[in-house]
Amino acid sequence: MTESIETASRDKFSLGFYVHALTGMLGSPSRFFKELPGEIGYRQPFGFLLMSSLFLTGASLTLIRERPFLMAGILMANAIGMTFITAGISFVVVTMSMGKRMTFSRLFAVYAFSSGVTMLASWIPLFVWITEPWKWILVAIGMVKGCGLNRKQAIIILSMFIVILFFSLLGPVSLSLIIS
Repeated sequence: MTESIETASRDKFSLGFYVHALTGMLGSPSRFFKELPGEIGYRQPFGFLLMSSLFLTGASLTLIRERPFLMAGILMANAIGMTFITAGISFVVVTMSMGKRMTFSRLFAVYAFSSGVTMLASWIPLFVWITEPWKWILVAIGMVKGCGLNRKQAIIILSMFIVILFFSLLGPVSLSLIIS
């Protein structure tokens, strides 16, 4: 295969790519992240994330009775927005504190593929207890295999998210204790 064909196919998103990425992530995420092209760009990871977000939104709407259009917008914005936010925070942490050089598109790809594959099951009530740890394990694998971080660096980045999550959950609880 010539370089121009690889570049052209790498930049396009298709249903075939979605199925290929999905089977790669479910079968061997380590190999999938290791085989990601050096300059993946945004189109394929964002397309994968968008397709999974659409599935998540549609499946979640089977459980939602009131204001379905508003809830669909909120679900889509959350699914896509949180992926960009977590990738952005990780990018800042990696480049500023660890001095590691990588492109944002590469790190975004790790988050998009990891989040996208877990969205297919996260609409099921109480599955968040399975899909969230699974997503973060996939992110750690992607950081090590796809971004060139070592395991210690990946764990440090993910621990920061756990601490942020803990304090964000602690805020409403402590506020309710203070108010009552």
